[in-house]
Amino acid sequence: MRIGSAITEVASKMKSAPAPFLAFACIAAALLATAAPDSSRAADPVPSVRLYALDCGRIHLKDKGIFSDTFEYQGQSVDMVDPCWVIRHPKGTLLWDTGLGDKMAETPGGVDFELGHMQVDVKLLDQLKAIGLTPADITYISFSHTHFDHTGNANEFPDATWILNRKEIEWAESRPGPVVNLDTFNAYLNAKTQMIDGDYDVFGDGTVWILKTPGHTPGHQSLMLKLKKAGTVIISGDLFHLRDNYRFRRVPPFNVERADTLASIDRIDTILRNTKGRLIVHHDPQDFKALPAFPKYLD
Repeated sequence: MRIGSAITEVASKMKSAPAPFLAFACIAAALLATAAPDSSRAADPVPSVRLYALDCGRIHLKDKGIFSDTFEYQGQSVDMVDPCWVIRHPKGTLLWDTGLGDKMAETPGGVDFELGHMQVDVKLLDQLKAIGLTPADITYISFSHTHFDHTGNANEFPDATWILNRKEIEWAESRPGPVVNLDTFNAYLNAKTQMIDGDYDVFGDGTVWILKTPGHTPGHQSLMLKLKKAGTVIISGDLFHLRDNYRFRRVPPFNVERADTLASIDRIDTILRNTKGRLIVHHDPQDFKALPAFPKYLD
């Protein structure tokens, strides 16, 4: 309860009370309202852009051969992380990718699937709470793409503005199934949306850019941040699943378009060179480990 509403409520209930007592009661109500947490209050603003890396799951694959169509990885297993990213800006908060989904955390030890194993140890909503955020504090939600391991918690944020790539949504709606699970992100149908076709400056000041990087899916996107201390940082999405896919320009055979993938790799590589930027490969455990440990942040 805010101070003004607390005083009004006390006054309306005590119109017949002696004036000195009424004044005392109003002061007491104001003090109580000041001390009590205000659940309706928006998260405190931040002075500059911050990047939080949240643990939103882990994936073990029995054969990482699916990540290259030139057969370097055949028969090798791989362990990957599946982060969510919170970008706090003086004008609001962007949630970028939403992981495997908090429901999976209800199965201790995770779940097996045809290609390996998936596991969620800590819930996204609990991590948001740890940095003073609720779902209502998320101003924008957006995704690198619509594969299920990037949309698992999306429907927890129906009040955010959904920034969606038009081609990606058209593609996802045309091919629902185990890889694209529409049920995990169908809240966009009733949410406020911002449809985009190319690059997009989220906050309008050049510090948080969604970059068009198609190839893995038709509307795949990467995220570029310009941080005060750390400089330019690019989060790859699944343009690269593994650090070696960036180093050696390797393309998964299940990407929708090989030529688009290579063109997107060239674009990101050029941006990184021109800005002396830092690349974060979304699923790479070492890249994730190199970031400030949650709840610390990169700024």
